[in-house]
Amino acid sequence: MQRKPRKIAMPKGPDDQDADNAQKNAIDTNQEISGELDTLGAIAIAVNSEGRTVRVQGASVDELLPILHDARFAWANFVVSDLGAEGTELATKLGFSSSLVPTLLRGYYSSLEDKGTELGMMLPAVIVQGLELKSYPLLILVRKDLIVTIHSREVKRLVQFSKYAEHFVKRLPLTQKMEDKLTLVLARILDENNARNFDQLREIEEKVDEMSQLMLDPTSPRLEIAKRIYQMKHTLITYLNTLWRTLDVLHSLRYGDADLISDDPKILAQVGLLGDDVARQIGLSEHMSSVLAGGLEVLQAIYNNQLQIINNRMSYIITWLTILGTAVLVPNTLATIVGSVMGMELPLLTWYMIVLTFSTLAATYLAYWWVKRWVRIPTRTD
Repeated sequence: MQRKPRKIAMPKGPDDQDADNAQKNAIDTNQEISGELDTLGAIAIAVNSEGRTVRVQGASVDELLPILHDARFAWANFVVSDLGAEGTELATKLGFSSSLVPTLLRGYYSSLEDKGTELGMMLPAVIVQGLELKSYPLLILVRKDLIVTIHSREVKRLVQFSKYAEHFVKRLPLTQKMEDKLTLVLARILDENNARNFDQLREIEEKVDEMSQLMLDPTSPRLEIAKRIYQMKHTLITYLNTLWRTLDVLHSLRYGDADLISDDPKILAQVGLLGDDVARQIGLSEHMSSVLAGGLEVLQAIYNNQLQIINNRMSYIITWLTILGTAVLVPNTLATIVGSVMGMELPLLTWYMIVLTFSTLAATYLAYWWVKRWVRIPTRTD
């Protein structure tokens, strides 16, 4: 793969020193191309009217318009700050309808819009930062001889394809149908976006491994562990949503129903392979989600066991307090009654016993009424 860009940058000459310098220049060129898409600007690979493949880089779409309008076939990538406003204006200048970009951006993670003479799709570009997952839209616009990719500056995509796009376009036969060329380039773009999305799953796996190490520590706070597990599970669910939406777009393309998509079975098979790759990634993500769910169940079991231990200790203490209270209550009650009635005459003793009995019954009934009103008393069926 390294020899491809070197072949482009190698100057002609018999001197070996010139050849060495050319190789150094080729390496510098590769590094420069890799960083072209990281900054605001535009880059295009076009086959001009003379049949030569050229690479053009500019700060705005206006610098690329003359090349793109005269090109037989071209791919262009644009980095914008606002997809809604700048993306719509850019698409209009390139000959797309003004409603295409707003319609795509209304989709949930992804969307596909086929208008016959033009095709637009939005795909998620996933970026994982710590425990947080962010999804940015990647717009792909296609018309009769042009493929345009538009994304925000946060998205670092298509760097690898940009490095070798010139050589890739050169290998496309001039006599090949335009739909076949468009589909081949589109499949390459979709594959690189999927590959970058799959790389984010490695970041999630690393965080899950750190979570497992944290759960092994018995001194780790349970609330902190539960919070992190929830964040990781939420990140995985969001990641799965992006994969499912990407798979929906690939399924819409795999039969070649759109006018701008090839109907060649061999070319469409490449789109089918992309769908299979995404399906495998969905399986891996669902497996990881099951592992996290198992971690939550283990954490809940540990928490329940700790609560049961505390309840058992409280029951043990209450039992002994009840026994001690009963041992003190009986003699104290008898001493109180005997001390109160000693020396009383019969009429006063009778009234004293009536008041004592009535007050005891009244206090017991009030306590029962209050408990029944505010506390649910368990029954035998419970």
